[in-house]
Amino acid sequence: MERMGAFNYSDLKGDLAELDKLLLGSVVLLCLIGIACIFSAGSGNVDRAWFLARQQFIWLIIACAAYISIVAIGYERFMDLAYPIYGLTLLLLFLTLVAAPEVRGTQRMLSLGFIRVQPSEFAKVSLIIVLTKYLIRHPPVSIKPFLGGIGVGFPAFFLVLMQPDAGSGIVYIVIILSMLFVAGAPLKYFFCMMAAGVAMMPVAWSFLREYQRLRILVFLDPTRDPLGAGYNAIQSRIAVGSGSLWGRGYLQGVQSNLRFLPEPHTDFIFSVFAEEFGFFGSVILLAIFGFVIARIVIAGMKSRDMRGKIIVAGVAGWIWFQMFQSIGMSIGLMPITGIPLPFLSYGGSALLAVSIALGLVGSIYAGSANRYKQGCL
Repeated sequence: MERMGAFNYSDLKGDLAELDKLLLGSVVLLCLIGIACIFSAGSGNVDRAWFLARQQFIWLIIACAAYISIVAIGYERFMDLAYPIYGLTLLLLFLTLVAAPEVRGTQRMLSLGFIRVQPSEFAKVSLIIVLTKYLIRHPPVSIKPFLGGIGVGFPAFFLVLMQPDAGSGIVYIVIILSMLFVAGAPLKYFFCMMAAGVAMMPVAWSFLREYQRLRILVFLDPTRDPLGAGYNAIQSRIAVGSGSLWGRGYLQGVQSNLRFLPEPHTDFIFSVFAEEFGFFGSVILLAIFGFVIARIVIAGMKSRDMRGKIIVAGVAGWIWFQMFQSIGMSIGLMPITGIPLPFLSYGGSALLAVSIALGLVGSIYAGSANRYKQGCL
């Protein structure tokens, strides 16, 4: 039964009591590791290091408040507001193209009064909400609703590509496909999409900007431009490799402290961690990420509401792919796209958006636990 009526403190207290504490604890641990790495990444300049770490801690507090608020509201209520929420984020994405300043060839950050936000991060949440509502009404068991589901996500995907932010665009694709799969789309549709994507690669290449083409070429051969586009990839690999088995130790990373590693607190935060904590530390970090994703999936498996299952699929696909892409580009397995590592990379918008998404998951998990208890009475 959907939550209706005014806010009830006892309901919130009950939901918080039923939260997946293992998931919540693991996420907080990752965030604290991230703050420590952000401080280390800026330790070549102590004032800047304290500033970045303090800012990220403040965002963590805000994210925790947002998480509790989403759990209190409940994922069901967001279904009623799915289209207005999605429309608002599309408007923000459009305003980003019109009004946001261009930084390094992209327009991502939009000023809203005294704060700056990255609408493409929040669009991931609204995409999950609106696509869930669409797929419940139009199960993708035939080609028309399947293409309709893709069409729902296309406006956000297109506006992000125009920034241009191909990395976030790929995340949107992963979210959409994950949700379509759990909603019951036949596998043959995915195989057809893959075949069409491969066939269109030569055409897509012609639409890429020069720096995007260079990123792909440098991914295949970083020595192609070692002092330019390949510099980031080379320095990141050096940082990861120099960590060896046990790492250099916290605050002892040479690549970040001497500023050889570019964007160490955002794009290459994993490289900072790997240099200081080594292979074994990296394995433990990956294990925590794996545990977080597993707990998210468990929330979907426990839910008897198909909406909950579809939402969880989108959130799990989002976090998994960003983790895979961010770590992959740090070690040379994936092209550099500038995608943040969830919970670790510096950035308020990314942390707040993923916390809102986890709030939806927490609401689903708590609702399932409450219904189970009620059913046992």
